[in-house]
Amino acid sequence: MSIFDRFLPKKKPLEIKNNIPKEKETIKKTFSVYCHKHHGTSGSKLCPKCTALLATVMTKMNKCPYGITKPICDRCEIQCFGEKQTKEFMEIMRSAGTGMFFRHPIMAIKHKMASMSVDYSKHEMEKRQREKEKAREKLAQEKAKAKEKDRNK
Repeated sequence: MSIFDRFLPKKKPLEIKNNIPKEKETIKKTFSVYCHKHHGTSGSKLCPKCTALLATVMTKMNKCPYGITKPICDRCEIQCFGEKQTKEFMEIMRSAGTGMFFRHPIMAIKHKMASMSVDYSKHEMEKRQREKEKAREKLAQEKAKAKEKDRNK
């Protein structure tokens, strides 16, 4: 411990945030925007089809294998829904995007930023994986050269 340690800022432990309530709110509002635009509903009511899909989405979010560290659903590698429901969900999220920017701009921007951060972290993870593989190959080549030199002696 040096004399300067008391003047340097302390490292804070990494805080894991529970983003599920925020994501649920975003999805509910997105479904609302979509249903009002495409099915002509009003207020906080949704059509039966959208209500059923929203209930399924909320149930699956509660049972997500990632827990509170889950990524945004459209960037997730695990598809919790069936193929048909996933298509419907993605269509709703895509088509309501512009409406969300007009009705809930801050929420839409935060959601977009979160999805961009997931993409960036996946890119960085793949980059580190490639670097590790290159390092392993280089080490294997060096070991092979060293063995060959030992045999030639």
